[in-house]
Amino acid sequence: MKISFSQKSVTLYLLPLLALILIIVNPLEEYPSVTRMMAVVFLMAGWWISEAVPIAITSLIPIILFPVLGIMDGGQTAMQYFNDVIFLFMGGFIIALALEKWDLHLRIAYRALLFFGSKPFRILLGFMVTSSALSMWISNTATAILMFPIALSVIREMEHIHGKENLVRFKIGLLLGIAYSCSIGGIATLIGTPPNLALVAIFEKMYPDGPSISFGNWMIFALPVYILQLGMAALVLFTLFSPPVQSRGAFRKYIKEEHAKLGKTTYEQKWIFFLFMMFALLLIFKNDLSVGRITLPGWSRIFRNPEFLKDGTIAILIATMLFIIPSLTQPGNRLMDWQSAVKLPWGIILLFGGGFALAKGSVESGLTGWLGGLMSGLADTPPLVFIGINASLMAFLTEFTSNISTSQILLPVIAALSESVRINPLFLMIPVTVASSFAFMLPIATPPNAIIFGSGHLRIRNMILPGLILNITGIIIVSIVMYFWGTTVFEIEPSQFPNWAIRDLINP
Repeated sequence: MKISFSQKSVTLYLLPLLALILIIVNPLEEYPSVTRMMAVVFLMAGWWISEAVPIAITSLIPIILFPVLGIMDGGQTAMQYFNDVIFLFMGGFIIALALEKWDLHLRIAYRALLFFGSKPFRILLGFMVTSSALSMWISNTATAILMFPIALSVIREMEHIHGKENLVRFKIGLLLGIAYSCSIGGIATLIGTPPNLALVAIFEKMYPDGPSISFGNWMIFALPVYILQLGMAALVLFTLFSPPVQSRGAFRKYIKEEHAKLGKTTYEQKWIFFLFMMFALLLIFKNDLSVGRITLPGWSRIFRNPEFLKDGTIAILIATMLFIIPSLTQPGNRLMDWQSAVKLPWGIILLFGGGFALAKGSVESGLTGWLGGLMSGLADTPPLVFIGINASLMAFLTEFTSNISTSQILLPVIAALSESVRINPLFLMIPVTVASSFAFMLPIATPPNAIIFGSGHLRIRNMILPGLILNITGIIIVSIVMYFWGTTVFEIEPSQFPNWAIRDLINP
């Protein structure tokens, strides 16, 4: 019998062996728990990257190894897998599934595209703004899947008028615009992309006495980054892929026809849009919104214990209402049903949990503190440059790895680095999280990139130059916005180390 070993097979068996050798050799004799935690991180990171084992199953490793290696109690480890952030994600995704079930996402997309007009740059901008706006609330992957066939249909209509040879480059630019804007849109809200939620959970676990990162304050900070990066992406793509022709209205005609096919807005669509807007407004205005000396009181103040109300509470409230309100066009049914809700990405939920457990274990074992101590030599680096270095590390790493798994591995390390150089952890953790969405160069970097590349309409070389330019501009934008605007929004004084961040650097 012939036995063949694929790269995944080698990784499957080699990584556990190397992790075991690391534990046995124990190069850090003074800190054995740091060595054991390092072995777990090494194993999980390797399996996450190679996908030798399904990502969701790899995420369950802490439940086995933390108790066995004496890193953390099994019950405490299991508790990391469900928290407020998980329920915010679940509730938000159920609302997104309701949008898709009743075709409300299509109605929103077509109306937005009609607004922009029929010239090539307006077409590109229209698709990018629509894609990014949708990806603020529904998954980047779902948005790309939705917008891709619409874009191809528009291109086909334009090809009938202008000729296929005149639109080859513009088609590439338009498809890349959809992929890039799906990633950029996720920056703007806490639920837009998984790394944003990972930041909130990891920060709360590491610094329970620290300030909360509210939905509203995140949007106030992130919207300038989103607008600047989206505008830069549109300019770069149109400069590189502009067509030699001008549209004669084919785009607008096609979109009007498709929008008309949807018919009148239904009772269910009106209800879901109302609940969707309620969801957004309740999240944005739950806590006080403070920018400098201006403070807008949050609605949670009307309750006796406003701190008890979490974003997950709101998400589950709105999601529950979808299962209560009846449908008129389908008597006996509700706006949402469990058959539709089970489409929740349970693998991503387990990935979240595994990352949160990894972060907690890194703190409890002393690994983050040990790594932070190693990096203390960077203390004299200018703050703006310091942000740029760390954001660059994240942006280029996520070209090859999952942004959520990379965020969950790096964020605790970045926090420890902040402690070692005595600056506010949020000053680095926030821009590094945003930079995880700046992966534009390769098909494997993000699901939207993979979807667009998988269509067969472009090649990797079409992605490298615009992707590299946008990686660099994104790093510069997030660094500058964090330094000059984020410090105001989150009340950060870079030169002052907050009391809530003081912990023992090494606590093995």
